[in-house]
Amino acid sequence: MDAEFTTMCETGTPEKAEPREITRDMSKKLFVGSLSWDTNDEGLRNAFGTHGEVSEAVVISDRDTGRSRGFGFVTFEDDEAADKAVAALNGTDLDGRTIRVDVAQAKQRSNGGGGGGGGRGGYGGSW
Repeated sequence: MDAEFTTMCETGTPEKAEPREITRDMSKKLFVGSLSWDTNDEGLRNAFGTHGEVSEAVVISDRDTGRSRGFGFVTFEDDEAADKAVAALNGTDLDGRTIRVDVAQAKQRSNGGGGGGGGRGGYGGSW
């Protein structure tokens, strides 16, 4: 890292701080879209396993019906294998469908809860 980091020392003057080593899990998660309804976890693992060690492969299913939602995620043990899988498999055929493969993006968390409740309803007048 080339950035210079500073901290405030006890006297209130800035002092140079040593950059800390950021430890991160070396695995990389891929998003796989446009899956066939027939593709299952095992089929996903087999398709991606030829490009490196897959630690997890899961097809996302609807919680009510149990039917595939048409996408899934594959997690590789190392970044290089994941990058190779993206390059090799994006736009290829899996179980009769052309799949889309890309690095998964972190889900954005919203600040605050759901929508407001609105008014009390009913007809005119105040209580």
